[in-house]
Amino acid sequence: MGIKSFRPTTPSRRHMTAPDFSELTTRENKPERKLTAFLKSTGGRGNEGCITVRFHGGRHRRKYRTIDFKRDKIGVPAVVESIQYDPNRSARIALLNYKDGEKRYIIAPVGLSKGDSVVSADNADIRPGNCLPLQKIPMGTMVHNIEMKPLKGGQMARSAGAGAQVMAREAGYVLLRMPSGELRKVMESCRAVIGQVGNIDHENVFIGKAGRSRWLGKMPHNRGVTMNPVDHPLGGGEGKSKGGRHPVTPWGKPTRGAKTRRNKLTDKYIVSRRVKKKRN
Repeated sequence: MGIKSFRPTTPSRRHMTAPDFSELTTRENKPERKLTAFLKSTGGRGNEGCITVRFHGGRHRRKYRTIDFKRDKIGVPAVVESIQYDPNRSARIALLNYKDGEKRYIIAPVGLSKGDSVVSADNADIRPGNCLPLQKIPMGTMVHNIEMKPLKGGQMARSAGAGAQVMAREAGYVLLRMPSGELRKVMESCRAVIGQVGNIDHENVFIGKAGRSRWLGKMPHNRGVTMNPVDHPLGGGEGKSKGGRHPVTPWGKPTRGAKTRRNKLTDKYIVSRRVKKKRN
């Protein structure tokens, strides 16, 4: 696992970096056929054909890899057959071959390699890749793929390098320090996977050129101040102007720091909000 650079044969190549894929165990990178599904690209359009998400479209063709987020094969050991690349997520995925013959994909944590044994059980060892209830996990342990509701499947800490730390246990809840710095309570019956998600160097990859973003489905993003008044509240003006108001969306709603959370039912589970980064 590392970052590789390129010879500056072109201006865009000069600063471009990419992962070296040294952790992958298959050269062909062909996914398990029974665990793939057709993935249609919507181009940011909804069911009526209108754009609902701006600046999306034009990505490379992909197949979706079905990931086992629930880890519901309790007590059945599995062996890691291979570590593979997944174009749909920043993390790497591991192909598990269970003792009963079934195969499933999981998110590959740091330290998991081909030939390792993993299991999902209440009495499993505290090793990367094993899945346990939060009440069975010792304090200070790093976990990922954490459930928000029992038996629903992991929803938190699933991207590359993500991991939450078990801080405390009280009154049927476990206190977790999330990757953002937020302190959150989760029911102790929820399950989580031991370890930190792999491919830690993903955040250090430098795209290098606009075309590489287009491969990922990201289209050019125009600033509001460059538009006309008919298209954006910040548009228009003679020459370059700052707009004369705080940053807003094209529909006039505040952005860049405005609170958008409206789920009051789960506010009681958030003990402390995430730490705000200081701007230089």
